[in-house]
Amino acid sequence: MYLADLSWPEVEQLAPDTPLVFPVAAVEQHGRHLPVYVDSYLLGETVRRAELALKDKVLFAPLQWFGNSHHHLDFAGTLSASPRGYLDLLNDLTENALAHGFKRIVFLNGHGGNITPGKQAVFEMRQNHRESSDLLLLFATYWEFAKPWETRDDLVQRQMGHACEWETSMMQVIQPHLVKDVKNLETVDFGFAFEPAYRGWITKDRTVPGHIGSPQFATPEKGEHLFASFSSGLVEFIQQVVEWNGQWE
Repeated sequence: MYLADLSWPEVEQLAPDTPLVFPVAAVEQHGRHLPVYVDSYLLGETVRRAELALKDKVLFAPLQWFGNSHHHLDFAGTLSASPRGYLDLLNDLTENALAHGFKRIVFLNGHGGNITPGKQAVFEMRQNHRESSDLLLLFATYWEFAKPWETRDDLVQRQMGHACEWETSMMQVIQPHLVKDVKNLETVDFGFAFEPAYRGWITKDRTVPGHIGSPQFATPEKGEHLFASFSSGLVEFIQQVVEWNGQWE
């Protein structure tokens, strides 16, 4: 179900046990070969496929395209909330959901820059509502629901990059006319210096063209496999939320 399609009495009847999912993505540069709306396109398609399987078991809010992308601001077209501002946005959405009686709230993410503030948001909100023993607050990123290389051996990457083999392949499925030629692009390494420490970075520290990974190996066939893997994993995850017994497990 989609929140945008329902009247307020219909929404009111769904609380508190229906999971309410907030898809959160971004508008930001995706290299020289992809449009700035990639993260939102890909998350939207993953949600669309999952909704077809879940139907009346879950309520999906409209996709929130405004993400934390300050690390991409050196590249034109990026639109970004600051990390603290983004955290406050997620906290406000959670408070909205709680005010309407929902107790199972999931932020479904489609952008790497949202991960740190997203986890912090659900961590803070649980502390702010410590009296509620039946409250489930989750932040999850869609590409963590599957290991697609285990079921397709021609995938070069073993992790999500940025405007990479995975994202480019998926865009070739749903918006092929927006994907420019990738055959002359070169791999940009994933690596961080000073591991296992986590180094603060901005995107231009790590890449000149804007992509990270290997977009030159993208194909629509890989993209369909990725969508199928991630959406199937998402459905399994949401089923766990639906069946949650209220215990810490």
